[in-house]
Amino acid sequence: MNYSHAFHAGNFADVMKHIVLTRLVEYMKQKPGAFRVIDTHAGIGRYDLSGEIAQRSPEWKSGIARLLAAELPQRAVPLCEPYFTVIREMNPGGKIVSYPGSPLLVRKLFRPQDRLEALELHPDYAERLSKLFAGDIQVRTIALDGWLALNAHLPPKEKRGLVLVDPPFEEKGEFIRLVDGLMKAHRKFPSGVYALWYPLKDTRAVHDFISALRDCGIPKILRTEVSIKPATNPPTLHGTGMIIVNPPYTLESEMRVLLPMLAQILGEPGQGRHKLEWLRGED
Repeated sequence: MNYSHAFHAGNFADVMKHIVLTRLVEYMKQKPGAFRVIDTHAGIGRYDLSGEIAQRSPEWKSGIARLLAAELPQRAVPLCEPYFTVIREMNPGGKIVSYPGSPLLVRKLFRPQDRLEALELHPDYAERLSKLFAGDIQVRTIALDGWLALNAHLPPKEKRGLVLVDPPFEEKGEFIRLVDGLMKAHRKFPSGVYALWYPLKDTRAVHDFISALRDCGIPKILRTEVSIKPATNPPTLHGTGMIIVNPPYTLESEMRVLLPMLAQILGEPGQGRHKLEWLRGED
């Protein structure tokens, strides 16, 4: 699956992923102690929606633009507000021309004591990421295969951490690597919060992925998904998912508000669906 992110920034998958990510960061900020976010596949950090690449495939128009224009349920408004605040801050004129990648979104939500490690393997992307955060003492950018971070960079010295694993799914075996990487990371840092993004495209691969997570032995795994249309044959991207390990106790109730809303607003008319379930509870 070719998921070169400049083509897809701000699309429905980004919106769902980033709202979940925002809720996780906001929860971690409730305690005074510092925490660290490790973003294993960070990309370039900021995306120009007015540029030639984004204009060739303006998926953001049916993603973030549609959500901003929608009338949200009253209970959803405060849950979305930290995310919307970042978007509006980046687009002061009201017109959407810039969209944050995960590392920039996280950074804009931080308190002074919080830290970010942003890893990116692609040399051009890593260089742009480094320039974006140049001089920022709260951010460390690393030109490294993000999969290696799941072993080498855990546990964080703060002892509180959120690990975002958001691979591009350009190579075969990414679902297997997600499960294997999670299991290795969890052994080193069992108290960490893990957020694993995945595309809904190959239904068999997703089924096997979910089965492997059910059988992996790790407790407290929450599955969240939004589909914008039915699955197709041959397969096309029809939805997006996030697996959350050690989710905050508030997240399930928040997702019961947010996921149906996102499915309705971002889905094709009458076709949006959502899923929320515990793959594993407390052991």
